[in-house]
Amino acid sequence: MRVAVVGAGGWGEHHARIFARRPDTELVAILGRTPERTQARAERYGTTAYTDLDLMLERERPELITVCLPNEDHYDLTLKLVRTGLPLLVEKPLVFDLAEADTLLSEAGDNFFAINFNHRFAEPVQRAKALIDAGELGDLVFATWRFGGEANRGNSAHANLIETQCHGFDMLEHLVGPISAVSAHMTDKTYGAFSTVALALDFENRAVGTMLGSYDSSYAYQDTQHIEINGTEGRLVIHDTVRALTFSKAGDPIEQRWHSTYFDDESRNFAGTFDRHVDALLDALRTGAEPPVHARAGRRALQLAHAAITSHERGRRVVCEPKDG
Repeated sequence: MRVAVVGAGGWGEHHARIFARRPDTELVAILGRTPERTQARAERYGTTAYTDLDLMLERERPELITVCLPNEDHYDLTLKLVRTGLPLLVEKPLVFDLAEADTLLSEAGDNFFAINFNHRFAEPVQRAKALIDAGELGDLVFATWRFGGEANRGNSAHANLIETQCHGFDMLEHLVGPISAVSAHMTDKTYGAFSTVALALDFENRAVGTMLGSYDSSYAYQDTQHIEINGTEGRLVIHDTVRALTFSKAGDPIEQRWHSTYFDDESRNFAGTFDRHVDALLDALRTGAEPPVHARAGRRALQLAHAAITSHERGRRVVCEPKDG
């Protein structure tokens, strides 16, 4: 399968790495904005550099395009790519504006349009989902998401909430179910943006939850990413996305723990969650199935983020629109 990568930045390196090394894909192009940087990336992965999208599409005729652009600059180029009708995988966030998200989804129609919520493909997350689906936790009662690290400063006052905590919205709905209401507290005390947020959540299944997301912390801290799901019959905790999963049954002081083993170090590699997503994505593309994570999930995370923003601005709980699809 002929694959072109749009974006020559940091995470774009993983896009190039994956598709250059797979035996079932050929990395035919890297498109970037800076000629020198794009050329260096293309040379590193044995492909061709472009700074002109139309020229790249005409010459290389890719069968899949992946997009990794600066967080607040997704819309214009993504819209142009959507209109080509080619299968598309984009990085989160989808966009920052709901109207733009709606336009992208409308223009895409039934075309293959995926978003990389790669946290879903971490081994602890997949094991946690299996435990929940098997009823091992009983009725879910409450859930906690915490994720904080160094600042990624941008133009939006809500960059942390939209571009990083989108993973939290997606993950909690993936594990617990649709969020029905949100109440938000935010602070801009450090550098002017709302860099730390605390949210209280209601779920449609009557569970409750919390989210704490920060750009005023450090990714060096242990358990900088922490997910806890409690039910009537058990509790699970996901540590740093890929590091470990612990599971306990109610009333039992013995805790079960999953961690990657000596010959299983792939599963402790955070970047490997993207490799796993690509495995599922290519399977879906080849069989004509819907993407494993459709771009609608990006629109949903943005919808929930905007509900949180409204809650903060109005100082009250906001009921969220029902989840669509």
